[in-house]
Amino acid sequence: MRPFEYVSPATVDEAIGLIGQNGHDRGKGLRPLAGVQPLAGGTDLLTLMKADIAAPSRLLNIKSLTGLPSGIEDTSQGLSIGALTTLTEIETHPIVQQRYPLLAQAAAVAATPQLRNMATLGGNLLQRPRCWYFRNRRLDCWLKGGEECPAYDGENQFHALFGGGPCHAVHPSDLAPALLALEAQVHLQGAEGARSLPLAEFFSMPTEDRRQETVVGSDELLLSVSLPPPPEGSRSTYVKAMDRKVWAFALVAVAAMVRLDGRRIANARLILGGVAPIPWRVSAAERELLGAEASPEVFARAAEIALSGAEPLRHNTYKVSLANALIQRALTTITAD
Repeated sequence: MRPFEYVSPATVDEAIGLIGQNGHDRGKGLRPLAGVQPLAGGTDLLTLMKADIAAPSRLLNIKSLTGLPSGIEDTSQGLSIGALTTLTEIETHPIVQQRYPLLAQAAAVAATPQLRNMATLGGNLLQRPRCWYFRNRRLDCWLKGGEECPAYDGENQFHALFGGGPCHAVHPSDLAPALLALEAQVHLQGAEGARSLPLAEFFSMPTEDRRQETVVGSDELLLSVSLPPPPEGSRSTYVKAMDRKVWAFALVAVAAMVRLDGRRIANARLILGGVAPIPWRVSAAERELLGAEASPEVFARAAEIALSGAEPLRHNTYKVSLANALIQRALTTITAD
């Protein structure tokens, strides 16, 4: 671990002023590899620092910032979840369990109990890939500024089915697919002021000019996430397949939400995790479900359509059939009488 300065700013404005020393290069990929970096639970950033992959010059302790929300608030517009809210708080909150069950389920399988007690919502959404090439300090993979993705022709059994490169890592967050299915909004603040955007726009495929998975600027803090009230009569679930029985990152995950009108599907949201560098919405499969009567045959067609654009690598073809089965399982579970 390289030397760094540790600072505890008192307010959000003070923290943003310090983070602003990175310059306003929104989404250019500096964080968390260098510069001035915020530290909350530290469950991802500290591991990157210990591996000599991240080398911030200054860490900002944001755990007690005045003005940085924590906790869960039930409002007339839905639910507001502060960036400092822990995964345990999300998992165990009665309103989340009652109205947004897939989010509680996703938080419950995100990590060990010890990590869920420390890890925050903001850190979970901003965490970097667990790809072993990205996490190896001796390798200059594309995401760290290299010329190519070594996973493409390498050990890629845990890598992406969708996206087509230039990065083939998968996004590790369990909360992200669930929040995307719930049509969450993200609220940020930076040197140029505050902004809000749909979670679907918050995550963005890495590009040559922006080698990270979000559009967060290097001078911005994630303040909170808001959820609209779930549609009346909606049902949801989160299912996840792991390499180990518990507390591992997803090989494939499915966040599903539907609203039934009798036995017909009046609305559907279907998001895959563990299959792309960002949470992967399968809109074509949603359209197949819309207006159809809930049945095994419809679910099988929707799953086939969801995976029709998959481009498996040499060692991860198994993910196609795994994702197919999980989609059908999720839809069957939430439409059962």
